[in-house]
Amino acid sequence: MAGGSAAASALSNPWRTLLQRALDANAHLKHSTFFQLATVGGGSRPANRTVVFRGFQEHCDKIQINTDARSNKISEIKEWPLGEICWYFTDSWEQFRISGIIDVIDGSNSDPTKLQQREKAWFASSVKSRSQYLGPCPGVPVANDDHIKDVHLDPSAGPVDAYCLLTLDPEKVDYVNLKSNQRLMFTRRQEGEESSDWMAEKVSP
Repeated sequence: MAGGSAAASALSNPWRTLLQRALDANAHLKHSTFFQLATVGGGSRPANRTVVFRGFQEHCDKIQINTDARSNKISEIKEWPLGEICWYFTDSWEQFRISGIIDVIDGSNSDPTKLQQREKAWFASSVKSRSQYLGPCPGVPVANDDHIKDVHLDPSAGPVDAYCLLTLDPEKVDYVNLKSNQRLMFTRRQEGEESSDWMAEKVSP
């Protein structure tokens, strides 16, 4: 967690505390930062993919994800911004299903604050990760791997057009601990966009 405000937010938010403990307990496993993001795809069909956790946005619970602005999921998410994360931690046997609204922050965004968030997330990523946005459009056939070898990125340059930041604003969290056979449902009270007031209920696994 970054900064005192983020730490305070997690301490006052029960599911954030559980999630941080799971991240810490499974930190030795590289795949612990990967989770599945499900959205509504073309033709209202389900779409699912594995993405990397890029941290929480400052002073709130929004989960950050990097993606390519040229991918099909961007237009799909703009049409149906509902999404759900499924995150399983293999060492501690914990699962988090986090559902909410996804915000697409690309270079065309008119909100200067969101553009700053996009830039900050860009520089927080490794140069290798940033370089992938200089390649061909996702899903386009390629004859060989020359396009990967020829990529050169200025580490000091800001976000390229193809880079997009997604933020998922959690509204509901379904937590299961398979070791303790415990399940908790967390629901956010809708008292404004920045509300962090959550209700917790213990339910049958």
